[in-house]
Amino acid sequence: MDDTTVAALHAVERRRQQALIDGDLATLDTLFDESLVHIHAPGVVHDKAQLLEHTGTRRAYLAITRGELTVRLFGDVAVITGPITNRLRTAGGGERTLAGVATQVLHRHEHGWRFVSFQMTPYGEQAWPALASEEKTS
Repeated sequence: MDDTTVAALHAVERRRQQALIDGDLATLDTLFDESLVHIHAPGVVHDKAQLLEHTGTRRAYLAITRGELTVRLFGDVAVITGPITNRLRTAGGGERTLAGVATQVLHRHEHGWRFVSFQMTPYGEQAWPALASEEKTS
């Protein structure tokens, strides 16, 4: 895999992160494939339309930090895995941090890379009841 492709994938991930923080639904709409499956940490599953609505309504992301990412390329499909830490706004107006590992699948289209799948798995026990309750009410 060439450095240009890896750099492009890292750039797309940075755009996704910033768009989530900014609540930039137009950018997210261009980055997410119509077939997107997004699995949140507590197991809540959203398609593209549901995730955009959820993101716009909740505006949960305050910061997203990624560690070293492993990028694997299979033709026009890329799989990115690596650590992620989300600083989130809670439904009650507070903040919480959720850290774990994310797996992302992207597909290369004529206009660039688009996310087709995302799943975060938190490290160990991280207040599941509170997070699951928050996801259901948002």
